[in-house]
Parts: sequence; structure tokens; C-alpha cells
Amino acid sequence: MSDAARWYVIHTYSGYENKVATNIEKMVENRRLQDLIFEVKIPTEKVVEIKDNKRKEIERKIFPGYVLVKMIVTDETWYIVRNTRGVTGFVGTTTKPVPLSQEEVDKLGVETREITVDYNVGDSVKITDGPLAGFVGVVEEIDKEKQKVKVSMFGRETTAEIELGQATAI
Repeated sequence: MSDAARWYVIHTYSGYENKVATNIEKMVENRRLQDLIFEVKIPTEKVVEIKDNKRKEIERKIFPGYVLVKMIVTDETWYIVRNTRGVTGFVGTTTKPVPLSQEEVDKLGVETREITVDYNVGDSVKITDGPLAGFVGVVEEIDKEKQKVKVSMFGRETTAEIELGQATAI
């Protein structure tokens, strides 16, 4: 099987996602499998819920009944994950789990890639991608957490928010 760690989707009983993730993490710790099973994630999103006229931000599971695991599939790791209490199986064929493609991993935002930028606030940048490609602007704000940069354009107070990697220093 492959030596590279890939992301796999595990199907669980609904409501068991946190328990399954915790059990897999404990199993990795107990059996010292950190070099085979790297990460366990439950994709969530923050949503605003209004209850009794009060706004409350809650974290909601994006895919109830599913847990993501970054691992190298061996007979041992497959067996351990597959036989964790609450797991009904891997997504894929019954004999071999199917890893997520890099495009799927990127869309899910499971892995955060560190983007280094060659510009600072106040620098002029050229937009290299997207609908504003080719335009020049001045960096107003850099938000590394959201991976966004705010650029003022056209010599006015018009600002555009773009991805960090969509601009380059001039």
C-alpha cells in the first residue's frame, strides 16, 4: 500500500463522531502509531443561531456521521480504525478505503497551508489571479488567519478582499 499519508473518510453512527475521534486518538497514543495515523478531524463550521431572540454562535458539524483521518493505510491501521467502537466503515469499497483527492482536501479546508507573502501593509501589489488580475493596489490589511488581504484600488477608498496568494509585491 501507499507510504504517503492521505486523508480518508470514516462513516460513524450519527452522534458518535466525537467519541470515535477520541477513541482513535487514544488508540494511536496507546499503540504508538503516531508515525502511521497523523490526524483525526471532524469538519465543523461556525453558524449563528437565533433562539429566543438571542444570537448565539455555535459550531456545527458539516458532515454529521463522518470523521476524517490522515493516515498511512496498513493492515494494522485499517483494522484499528475499522474496529473502533462507533465506526461503521471507511468510505470506499469494502476491501480498500478510497483517499480524498488533494482538490477535495483543499475544498474541505482540512489542511491549512501556510502562505508566505512578500508584501506588507502599505506596499503596492499586483493582483495575479481572479477577476481583478492585472490591477495594482495598495495593501490596507493582511489577515493571515482568514488567508485574506485587503487592497485599496484605483487611488480611492475602493477596497477589494482577495486571497493571500492572489497578489504579489511590485
